[in-house]
Amino acid sequence: MKKAVIFDLDGTLTDSLESIKVSADKAIGEFGFGPYTKEQYKYFVGDGADTLIERCLVAGGDKGLAYFDRAFVEYQKIFQEYCMYRVVPYDGIKELLAALKERGIKIAVLSNKPHERTKDVIYTLFGEGYFDVVQGQIAGMEKKPSPAGVFHILKQLELTAEDVLYLGDTGTDMQTGKSAGAVTIGALWGFREREELLENHADYVIEKPLELLQYV
Repeated sequence: MKKAVIFDLDGTLTDSLESIKVSADKAIGEFGFGPYTKEQYKYFVGDGADTLIERCLVAGGDKGLAYFDRAFVEYQKIFQEYCMYRVVPYDGIKELLAALKERGIKIAVLSNKPHERTKDVIYTLFGEGYFDVVQGQIAGMEKKPSPAGVFHILKQLELTAEDVLYLGDTGTDMQTGKSAGAVTIGALWGFREREELLENHADYVIEKPLELLQYV
């Protein structure tokens, strides 16, 4: 029996694409780039805010990232305001979390979203203290796909990788969980396809949140 589940945030716990799109479009629009479609943003996101802006600029032709520094500062400022714009939990997520807690299984979040914005989303939608650990991107900790964040969470929970499931919706998430030694589960309701999840070594792939319960 597993003792904890570590969740990715964007595309796994929450449908947050609108908040990211409106913030990035506004930021890069200041420099003549974008806007991009939601479908494009599904592939821009997942590897941190800095990489998001890099991908937006490169897609617009700024391959040398001449506008990166200014656009990234603008994005951070705008995203602070629009972090919760149309952000909602996916159907079945609240039921899954409640079922896990009822079984005494710890729940944690590991996101490449900046740490303060990660807390904003989790505390707003689920309440402060609902998750056992909430960890976003911070200075000094390598972002996913590095397993550093997983190890940080495991230390706080006093568990080992063998004790946890890692649930995410991108290849980056599967790489993260696998490199930490955890069982990896791909979420098909998020931003990427089954093929990407399997190519990046998902142990299992599920179509609905409550399906995760069969693996704990």
